[in-house]
Amino acid sequence: MSTSTPTHPDLIPADVRARLGTLRLAMRQPAAVQGYGVHHSRSRGAGLEFAQYRAYEPGDSLRQVDWKLYARSDRFFVREAERDSPLTAWLLLDASASMAQCDAARPGWSRLDAAKALAACTIELALRQGDRFGVIAAGGSGLHALPAGGGARHRDRCVLELQRLSASGAWPAQRLRPLWEGIHAGTLVIMLSDCFDDAVVALAERLAAARREVVVVQLLTAEERDFPFRGGHRFRDPETGDEVLGDGAAVRDGFIERFTAARAALARRFAASGIRHVEHVLDQPLDAPLRALFGAHRGAGA
Repeated sequence: MSTSTPTHPDLIPADVRARLGTLRLAMRQPAAVQGYGVHHSRSRGAGLEFAQYRAYEPGDSLRQVDWKLYARSDRFFVREAERDSPLTAWLLLDASASMAQCDAARPGWSRLDAAKALAACTIELALRQGDRFGVIAAGGSGLHALPAGGGARHRDRCVLELQRLSASGAWPAQRLRPLWEGIHAGTLVIMLSDCFDDAVVALAERLAAARREVVVVQLLTAEERDFPFRGGHRFRDPETGDEVLGDGAAVRDGFIERFTAARAALARRFAASGIRHVEHVLDQPLDAPLRALFGAHRGAGA
């Protein structure tokens, strides 16, 4: 990750930290990892309460095979038992140049600042629950990751790397192979991005299709939502450098109409892939998207 001086060394504001106690990380499907935690999970292991049989899948241990059932049916089945086990949560941050954008509604607070703070909040939730967590950032300098781990020391390492992270370049669509080696099936992936690059959306869809549970927090500026510009204005794409000159008042209605339609289309696309998706505008309370996803009214199967 890059080594710029962090603008917001305390990533979680005190008032937000106080409200985290009512939130709980949860997956729609039971966690599929070994260990003990607060999540009801259909995990495999000896000496646990028997839950059910299922067909053998590549990667299952031969020790899980019920050989007596195989002798009767000539088919491979494994025994599953129910246990409480921690989930693994991956924070996947878009660190491309567009994430550096701020707006007049909250000067000095960028999409990336919000993404880092939301990631830190999620890590705190995981730590409290005894869950595992890892951080991946993707931007102009490529893919940078801290492997999943647990405990306060790992939390501190992750937060330090978040503090150092800066936004630059384009989304590294051709350099994502290591991501697939680290994020295993059955884990929770929380993507933090503006979702303006179709390659980001395609990655979320691909992860969901590969049995990762994907949650997307789309980060938007208040200016994109409200388009308050008046008079002549120069609009610049931070990743391509392309510029468009226009009169703000004259193009406002058309922009809002197209932007609203694009957001609705994106929401439908995520829903079609079974991806939970919330928008977060930079002038809203930081914990609003986490509350929508993991508040008391939410939980496994929600």
